[in-house]
Amino acid sequence: MSAIDHYINAILEEGAAQAREDGSAATEAHHLLLAIAAHEGTAAHRVLAGAGLGRQAISDALAREFERSLNAVGVSLSSFTLPAPSRDPKPPKIGASARLAIERGFAAATGKKDLRPAHLLLGILDTEHGTVPRALALAGVDRVDLMARARRTLAHDSW
Repeated sequence: MSAIDHYINAILEEGAAQAREDGSAATEAHHLLLAIAAHEGTAAHRVLAGAGLGRQAISDALAREFERSLNAVGVSLSSFTLPAPSRDPKPPKIGASARLAIERGFAAATGKKDLRPAHLLLGILDTEHGTVPRALALAGVDRVDLMARARRTLAHDSW
């Protein structure tokens, strides 16, 4: 297996662990984003860190996005004590947003041998709707600027 294959497998495994941790039946794009933030030593990780988006900052932004989404439908998170998520022993499936993010990341590369971690990050960021862009906006992060940073690393960083 190539280095990118190992990296993608590691991100998918960590993303699945994130999904299990929050009780999700599917690994979604935001789980992959958390996994990239936790995987040091890549240009994708450096892009996130450079924008102040470590794993904890992303997790906090996702929690705010969850609370805001509940508020949008008239549910106040502060009015309830949510039980701990139930963890299904079966591994989570790849969800639609994660599948699309991976496809977009692959499409951003000129071929598999040119595929690098920043391509996967671009695939996650390259959507205007959904959990990731809402969470980034709540964190005060300019998603388009973050994508530009990721593209610049592709031009100057090999990994």
